[in-house]
Amino acid sequence: MLTLRVATVVVVMSVLGIRGTWGPGLQAPSSSSVQGQPLFTSFTDLVVLHVMVTDKKGAYVSDLPQEAFGIVEDGRPQAISMFSGEDAPATVGLLIDGSGSMQPVRDLVIAATGAFAESSNPEDELFALAFNENVRAALPPATPFTSDAATLRAALTRTVESRGKTALHDAVARGLEYVTQGKYDRRILIVISDGGDNASSTTFEDVVARTRASNTLVFTIGLFDPVLRDANPKRLREIAEPSGGEAFTPSGATDVAKVLQHIAHDIRHTYTIGYVPNATRDGAFHRIRVVVKSPDGRPLVVRTRTGYLAARRP
Repeated sequence: MLTLRVATVVVVMSVLGIRGTWGPGLQAPSSSSVQGQPLFTSFTDLVVLHVMVTDKKGAYVSDLPQEAFGIVEDGRPQAISMFSGEDAPATVGLLIDGSGSMQPVRDLVIAATGAFAESSNPEDELFALAFNENVRAALPPATPFTSDAATLRAALTRTVESRGKTALHDAVARGLEYVTQGKYDRRILIVISDGGDNASSTTFEDVVARTRASNTLVFTIGLFDPVLRDANPKRLREIAEPSGGEAFTPSGATDVAKVLQHIAHDIRHTYTIGYVPNATRDGAFHRIRVVVKSPDGRPLVVRTRTGYLAARRP
């Protein structure tokens, strides 16, 4: 579901369970490696899409080959340059609202995020940002990612303060930057907030534009108190949907754990495909359609983003 709009694309494929296929337009794998992972480099723009495939009953459709997928951009077929199957490792960021309005649900949210980490792919690299009027990384600069649920939970307990105002837009912008420091091409942000913002220097329009231009899949979980004027569920939806993600509105904080488990399962049943578009860096929005054919002919439901905002060529 995502675009990577930088001049140099670095994609790291896990040696555990990820199937990678590289076609025309991408440089052959180099002999370099990062922490034991083979390193692939391209000097072209790469559009990356995270694709969820289910049947009509909502059951995940697993083990589809690359040949089952087709990509159409602005009405023109595209050649798939990169493909990985389900349950490949991911770089996952959790953005936790730590403003005063979230104080009653703080402990439940931290516990739910710990359970999410435990159910994720054990090779995932996780990070967390806590935000009120400021945005703070939960993990130290020396170890910006972790695969350990207890480490993540302890970091959030130290960092989430539940006081002050809310800089949601600044947090999402920071998360979109932070996630690019990870080593995986599957990039996820999960935002837990009431959707209000009364302290950001980043505008909402800028956040949406950055999401459209990013290769990051965004999920949002809205916790709303009807007496708070700043709560804004619509904005959480408008942040998530351009990325191909979903916006969830659980009935209460006790349901956050269930929603996070649902997201964890979605992430582990997502295909990641990439292509080099025919025309790039024109500053325009390009529409994308992904077609998936089932080997047994049954109808399938495909979820991915509907397009991307290309960077403007300097």
